[in-house]
Parts: sequence; C-alpha cells; structure tokens
Amino acid sequence: MIAGLLFAGSLSAREGANYDEAKVGTFELPDPLQPAGGAPVRSQADWLSHGRPATLALFEQHVFGKTPGGPMKLDFETLSVRKDALAGLATRRVIRIRLADVPAWTGIEMLVYTPNAATAPVPAFVGLNFGGNHTVSPETDIPLTTKSGSAANPARGLAASRWPLELILKRGYGLATAYCGDVEPDHPAGWRDGLRGALTGPGKTTWGEGEWGALGAWAWGLSRMLDGLETLPEVDARHCAVIGHSRLGKTALWAGAQDQRFALVVSNNSGEGGAALKYRDFGETPAIITSSFPYWFTATYLRYGPAPRSCPVDQHQLLALVAPRLLYVASATDDRWADPQGEFLAAKSAGAVYALFGKTGVAVDTQPPPEHPVGDSIGYHLRTGKHDITAYDWKQYLDFADRDWGGGGGGVELHVATS
Repeated sequence: MIAGLLFAGSLSAREGANYDEAKVGTFELPDPLQPAGGAPVRSQADWLSHGRPATLALFEQHVFGKTPGGPMKLDFETLSVRKDALAGLATRRVIRIRLADVPAWTGIEMLVYTPNAATAPVPAFVGLNFGGNHTVSPETDIPLTTKSGSAANPARGLAASRWPLELILKRGYGLATAYCGDVEPDHPAGWRDGLRGALTGPGKTTWGEGEWGALGAWAWGLSRMLDGLETLPEVDARHCAVIGHSRLGKTALWAGAQDQRFALVVSNNSGEGGAALKYRDFGETPAIITSSFPYWFTATYLRYGPAPRSCPVDQHQLLALVAPRLLYVASATDDRWADPQGEFLAAKSAGAVYALFGKTGVAVDTQPPPEHPVGDSIGYHLRTGKHDITAYDWKQYLDFADRDWGGGGGGVELHVATS
C-alpha cells in the first residue's frame, strides 16, 4: 500500500514518457563551475565564497523555494524510552520536536534507535518515512500515526523491509525517522494543516514563485531532527547521514544541500527533481511531475514543464552542493521512470566540484552493471529490481559510511561489540 502512495496522481502521465535513449537527443549541461549569472569557480575558495551560494540561490529561486530563516526556539520532549527494544538490541526513544513560538504546528514525533552494544556515541542515519513510525518497526507498542488528512496507514511493520533495523544497529549505527506528514501532509492542501500554514497564519491562500513547497518543508524537518539528535549523548551528530527514497530522496538531497551538518547524503531512486537530470527527456519529466505534484516545488518550477532545458540549473548541480561531504546515489534497473542513467550522469558530473577539494567522485566514466557499486567521495550503484529501498541498498550505504567513519579514514571508531 505504501508503494501505491509513491506514484499517486502520475500513473496516466507515465504512459506517455520516453524510454528510448535514441530520442533523448543532445544537450549541454550547465557548468557547475560557472553558475548562471555568477563568477567562474576555479578553486575551493571560489566555490565556498560565491559558487556554492550562487548555486544554492538558483535552486531556491527556480526549483524548491527559499526556506525561511531567522531564529527558532525548539522544544524537545522525550515521550518514551525503551531500553530493551528489539529483544534487547537497542534503546528506543520517541522525541517530540516542536517550535516553542508556533503552537499551531503540532510538531514531529521522531523515533530513534541506538545500539545497546555501543560504548561510545554512534553515527546515525536520519530519514523521513511515508506512513508513520509504526510502519517502520514490527514492535507493537509504537504509537499509531493517525493524523487526519494524511496518507498514514495503520498497518504495523508495513514498511519494515525498507528500514532493516537489525542490520543497521548491528553495524553500529543509530536510526532516526519520522513521518513526513508530521511536517506537512502530502497533498495539495497539506500545507494548511502543516508547518507552512502554521508559520504563515490564516491569511495565506497561495504559494508564489520563490516560496518553498512541500519538499522544502520536509527538508526543514530533517534538519530539525538533526537538531534533536544533537541533544542525545549516545549519537555522534557530527557523523549523521540524511537518507531518503523516491520523493523523500529528493527531500534528502535538498536537506543535505542546505544543511552542511549532514556528513553523508543518500539519494535512493529519487528521480526527477532529485538526482536525475531534467535536461534528459527520459522517464518522468518536469512537465509530468509538476502536473501531478506542483505543490512539492516552488511555483517557478512549473514554468519549466514545457521547456526543461530553459531552467538555469540541473540536478548535477544539486548533487555538487553536497561537496566536499560524502554523497551516495542509487538507482534500480526496473525503475526507468526515475531514469537510472540520468541519475548516474548527474552523480558523475557533480565530480567537477569535488575535484576542487582534491576528491574523486564516482571514479568511472560509464554506468556500472547491476550490483557493482562504484565511487570514492561520490558512491553509486545500480540494483536489480524495482523502485524500492532494500537491504541490498542499505548494505551499500553502511559499507560506504564504514569506509570513512569506521576506524580509519574519517577518524571515527565505532566501539561496538560484534558476534
């Protein structure tokens, strides 16, 4: 049932999508080292001083909208603690995150698991879920998510295969997740009952060009989850990965682009508006996605439906905003809707910015065959199968994080008992 939520509203449009590489045509991608309207980037200093800010501003203006700034007073309330979760494997917490000065927003309930075997703070993966925290775990005492107007599903453990808790915890990592509808329900009028409506008040009726959409609101929620993790001594908040699948993969990329505290950014089958190049006419396109889900983006993005190549940025530049931090992009063979080749090419093209920092990106010129992960500072794999996030995908993300965070390259040692 959750899988059905991922494509709601776009099935008829999918029938007209192009799946023939010969029909993609030729195009020239924007140069990530020469943002539109900005000065050339020739060094790390150039990227940090003007290249990165200019690129970020372009995505704010043309794709996602600008996230409101200003001071925030956050309240963190621990609702429950269970130290023998998952048959003693983990400690489980539920933490409510709220804005102290915005009582109209009911807040996020963040579910956090940390391994009991750890003897020092552990890195953690941070991601939103589609159907409620009770769908992530088979445990029967996690409160049901029943928010009105949401897509929450009451079936416990329905999405457990997408969150392999035992694998993650035994590898020495924590996990923090929350229902995306806690931030904002996923439908055109969801903002009225979500964060954006609470921040703007009753006078707001529409969202204009340059104003944030649902993806921006969800990305904001991921950063607030990281704020919450920073209060937990058992979590090494300096080494947290933001992760997302499908539309929440787009969200994870935008969160990681804006919030440089995330040390690793993981995109799983994020497709159009995420890791896939919009300049390619393959699978889902800006025209299709904005006809089905216009509220995910800023209103400006709707302009580019008829002419994607008139947009001054493409998604390789979004990926480049993660540099020099770790980045991982994953595709699936049967998920042509998300354009696996376009996802790989975006990851490859982002390497130009990583090179400024003396880092290597995907380290190959052509898309690898299925089940052959590649990459250095930018990881990539193509998995056999459908649009999903699986234990295979998670194993690659854990291996990738281990390489830099696990007793070596990143200077982080995981003090976790193994058996």
